[in-house]
Amino acid sequence: MTSDFAAQLRGASLRVTRPRLAVLGVLRDHPHIDTDTVIALARAEHPTISHQAVYDVLRALTDAGLIRRIQPAGATARYETRVGDNHHHVVCRACGAIEDVDCAVGDAPCLTASDNHGFVVDEAEVAYWGFCPDCATHRIAQ
Repeated sequence: MTSDFAAQLRGASLRVTRPRLAVLGVLRDHPHIDTDTVIALARAEHPTISHQAVYDVLRALTDAGLIRRIQPAGATARYETRVGDNHHHVVCRACGAIEDVDCAVGDAPCLTASDNHGFVVDEAEVAYWGFCPDCATHRIAQ
């Protein structure tokens, strides 16, 4: 998998570095995690990676389009490697769990604005809110 990540980095005109490979590996294995969790998991594998290096890598990978930064209302920013397909998310109101939801209707941008006010819309961001199965079960049991 490291060779796949190296190819992605080179394809985005980014140098292949240990911090970049570590962050990509963490996000592949743990989608929708926040910066602190990325740092903890990357440092568990590579203790010499600094906090600042992880922040810099997240910014560079986001800018290059290799990862996506999402931030549901009221939540901390999260990161994922699933990019380019304009998918959406379902968010648990209780525990904050996030899962991917494929495009709601049709081709990207998935939804047609009732009034685009002259904008050329190329992306729609949708967040579905509710309770994950564990939290829903807990709420019913109360």
